Amino acid sequence: SLVGENIAKYNSYPRLVGETGGKDFIFAHKSADVEALTSALVLGSFEYQGQKCSAASRAYIPASLWSEVKPRLEKAVAAIKMGDVCDFTNLMNAVIDRKSFDNIKSYVDYAKSSPDAEVIIGGGCDDSIGFFVEPTVILAKTPTFKTMVEEIFGPVMSVLKFDSEDEVINKANATDYGLSTTIWTTNLARAHRVAARIEVGIT
Repeated sequence: SLVGENIAKYNSYPRLVGETGGKDFIFAHKSADVEALTSALVLGSFEYQGQKCSAASRAYIPASLWSEVKPRLEKAVAAIKMGDVCDFTNLMNAVIDRKSFDNIKSYVDYAKSSPDAEVIIGGGCDDSIGFFVEPTVILAKTPTFKTMVEEIFGPVMSVLKFDSEDEVINKANATDYGLSTTIWTTNLARAHRVAARIEVGIT
């Protein structure tokens, strides 16, 4: 509104950049290549400590696929190196500041104490030297669990297992916003059908 109030004072219209929430998600079909899906979960969620608008922060995975995905995900996350940004072998570094650290930690703590979720990977937070949050995976038991629908902007991935694809697409769309999604399947026709129903900016 301040820009509008002062518009007469500018020589040209001011250039504005607006940053919106992401709450991007990964949608897996039962035909998905499990290794490729695991890589997408890890890199999509934890690169840049999850602090970018395009970071994946929720995933919908068929219950029939989860038993294959979970052990691979545990192994891949365990291999992630964290540390000083000057060491290029570290995939993850500290989050940006105290405010961000406290906010992310509050979500992790909430999930740890809730009967509607389980922290299955990571969950550690250490501010003794820098603001480090472990890559964290939360298994949500309801599609409206806090970490499934609210922007966290950190290295936290929330997973929901599903049986009914139609139902879970509706649940994914019910979140207030979604910047982008990726669909993981080896069935191109299926990918097109799902993409046509998902309400995000970029698929």
